[in-house]
Amino acid sequence: MTDTLLAEGAPPPAIVRSAVATPRPRRRRNGRHLLAPYLFIAPAAALFLVFFIAPIVYAIQLSFFGQRVAGASGGFGRREQVFVGFENYVASITDPEFLASLGRLALYAIIVIPCTLSIALLFALLLDLPRVRAARLWRTGILLPYAVPGVIAAMMWGFLYLPSTSPVNAILAVFGLPALDPLDGASIFGALANIAIWGGVGFNMVIMFTALRSVPSEVYEAARIDGCGERAIALRIKVPLIMPSLVLTGLFALIGTLQAYSEPTMLRPLTDTITSTFFPLMKVHTDAFTNDNINLAAATAVVICAFTLVASALLLRATREKEER
Repeated sequence: MTDTLLAEGAPPPAIVRSAVATPRPRRRRNGRHLLAPYLFIAPAAALFLVFFIAPIVYAIQLSFFGQRVAGASGGFGRREQVFVGFENYVASITDPEFLASLGRLALYAIIVIPCTLSIALLFALLLDLPRVRAARLWRTGILLPYAVPGVIAAMMWGFLYLPSTSPVNAILAVFGLPALDPLDGASIFGALANIAIWGGVGFNMVIMFTALRSVPSEVYEAARIDGCGERAIALRIKVPLIMPSLVLTGLFALIGTLQAYSEPTMLRPLTDTITSTFFPLMKVHTDAFTNDNINLAAATAVVICAFTLVASALLLRATREKEER
């Protein structure tokens, strides 16, 4: 192109050089554009590394060390950290108290997860009916318990459970019936599950109700023209169409159940049925801050985290395979 311009004799060499040099500013703008996304992501990435990844790495590091007394004999020497490999993991997995806490948590999950999802789905389907009045008011009322912090909810239900302050027992006393004690014996699982269900139904109901609202109304109208009632539409159309949201809420419920801690901890002063190692996370807290064994507590926390990840992955894989069929 330059030879052509010089041959025709129109522009001098300086103008030709400036014309050739014009792409340079465009290169600088492209470089800034490539760098801009990373600059926007950098603060969030830094917070993620500091407050999420770093604690996990530190817990894994602690789990491979142990406390040993060095120097003097008789247990009065200096305590030091030594590498013990997988010793803490073996001690955690074979600990009878930890295995018993897992069994109690499994029983608790069998009650909480199906009941929470079933009640939330029922409320979502009822609120999605075409002739429901004051649906927004009902939806807000069902969601309201989710706004109550778990600690406050546990304290409130604890006073309702206590035989001396329970209004149910006051009513039973009027009719001469014996008082109930939900905090005693095996009924403690129902008492704990009731608090979790009461607080979790609203959140799951909102997710399911939003998924129902995203389904085109023409689908329901076509089903009604074909003679389907509201019950058949709910079971054969609505539930299959919102299956991804059901899987998502199931995953949330599973993770939340594995992290159960605040409810039994708050009810523990009210009953002798709940021990300091009742659930796995309570055992982690006891090992770390009561037994002064932070390394064993870190290993148990890593085991719980790995179990949660594996359970979540298996649930998602099973759901994906069912959808592919």
